Amino acid sequence: MKYDVNRCRILYKRELALGIYDFLLEADEMAKIAQPGQFVHILVPGKTLRRPISICDIDSRAGTLRIVFQVRGEGTEILSQMKIGDFMDVLGPLGKGFRLGDTNRKALFIGGGIGVPPLLAAARQFGKNATVALGFRNKDAAILEADFARAGCRVFVATDDGSMGHHGLVIDCAKEAEADIIFACGPTPMLKAVCQLAKERGIPAQISLEERMACGIGACLGCATPLLREDGSQYFGHVCKDGPVFDYEKVAL
Repeated sequence: MKYDVNRCRILYKRELALGIYDFLLEADEMAKIAQPGQFVHILVPGKTLRRPISICDIDSRAGTLRIVFQVRGEGTEILSQMKIGDFMDVLGPLGKGFRLGDTNRKALFIGGGIGVPPLLAAARQFGKNATVALGFRNKDAAILEADFARAGCRVFVATDDGSMGHHGLVIDCAKEAEADIIFACGPTPMLKAVCQLAKERGIPAQISLEERMACGIGACLGCATPLLREDGSQYFGHVCKDGPVFDYEKVAL
């Protein structure tokens, strides 16, 4: 796996929703090799451990990476206060991303909450062949639905309280869509429902796991997760190195 440490200038910044930030980074070399579903590890000023942030979008021609992250602690709070023109110390791209294959297939993308951003770069490549189902707590927490629509995707939104789109679970929207393959990222209960849907339909699905990470390259073994062998027995892999994207049959959720 090729990765490097880069000083990436912040070209653009905005708060998409309360506590959720959207940054565009100048990242020429990384943008050339980054794949949808991968992540970067960002050094927090004044802290020892980096913070893993999913890559939201990639523009190899412009040499930029887009990241969208939620403030969940002191580290991400510090990152959120960085300004346009500041430089981020970025290690990446890291992990195994989505394997897109034939983008003429009908693809179903299912995202929940902050699991939505990692899907955008992949869905963009499918364009009109993509159906996207996004789930949020409420209207105020909804992000990126317009970005998926501008990419040509058919978009459905579900909210827990019914304040936007379907009142209920995102999987309810997903069940109505035709698909040859599924890509998903979000909380574990949602991913379990995605795996069941893929099994019922007999189609492949790739799921991106959300897990706390320390080193980001498989050295510290802090992001161990149970995986399945072909005979059904379990072993431990690591989200940062073996994932974060896995075939759904290989994950013991």
